[in-house]
Amino acid sequence: MKIMNKYENCLLCPRKCGINRAAGQTGVCGVSAEIRVARAALHYWEEPCISGEKGSGAVFFSGCSLHCVFCQNREISDGKVGKIISKERLRDIFLELKAKGANNINLVTPGQYIPDIVWAVRDARRYGMELPIVYNTSGYENADELKQLEGIVDVYLPDFKYMDSALSAKYSRAKDYPSVAKQAISEMVRQQPRVVIDDATGLIQKGVIVRQLLLPGHVNDAKAILKYLHDTYQNSIYISMMSQFTPIALKDYPEINRTVTRREYERLIDYAIKIGITNAFIQEGNVAKDSFIPAFDGEGV
Repeated sequence: MKIMNKYENCLLCPRKCGINRAAGQTGVCGVSAEIRVARAALHYWEEPCISGEKGSGAVFFSGCSLHCVFCQNREISDGKVGKIISKERLRDIFLELKAKGANNINLVTPGQYIPDIVWAVRDARRYGMELPIVYNTSGYENADELKQLEGIVDVYLPDFKYMDSALSAKYSRAKDYPSVAKQAISEMVRQQPRVVIDDATGLIQKGVIVRQLLLPGHVNDAKAILKYLHDTYQNSIYISMMSQFTPIALKDYPEINRTVTRREYERLIDYAIKIGITNAFIQEGNVAKDSFIPAFDGEGV
């Protein structure tokens, strides 16, 4: 099957809808084969080795295969917001972000557009775009499709949201999330088995950073994720422990309709230290604010 025909019977994500996105149909991700981007701009709120001082060149794609009830980017995750662009325009956006001084190209929720991203990155490199490519994802990825990205993506930045399938079924309608995320991260580490950080700049060049967003009341599930990651990958990956859960429109889920307490987060950090995790990022201060959510206003698109 030619890479650009993958939209015609779309199996790109684990939902495997099998619909013809090339003909305008939409599946769980909410988008057709037309590339829809909501924002492309320098972004300063990622891990320090990604954002640095100059910022990460973040390209926010519309659509998502997961649709978590607590999504901070729900404005674009349903695929309704964003500007339709060509793959040539996507390539040019990468080049423009480089010209603005971006440390890297940060593809945010990109899985529904893998075929066009592969083309755009390859073509941008023909024009001198040598920046690291960061693949910023929910972790709910089809491991077989990720193989297309070998040699394209330098840094994988997946979430690992749940170890308990009951939680993933309730909050993301994806009971298979834990097993899918494990397979996806395994493929990511196969492609990028070692974290490489430039000593001079402190910026990541290659590797895998797994994010774990702590949910209110679910420290034990987060601990299970940390244990799995450390037992499986030791120090070959970095782990980013996040406390920034921001309750937005969660009245139907009162048990998580609050921020994470300082004590909950401290318990998770203490556990990480106890089991020997050393390559990690933690968040300091009050980061559970909707002011950290960027405006999806089409900037840079």
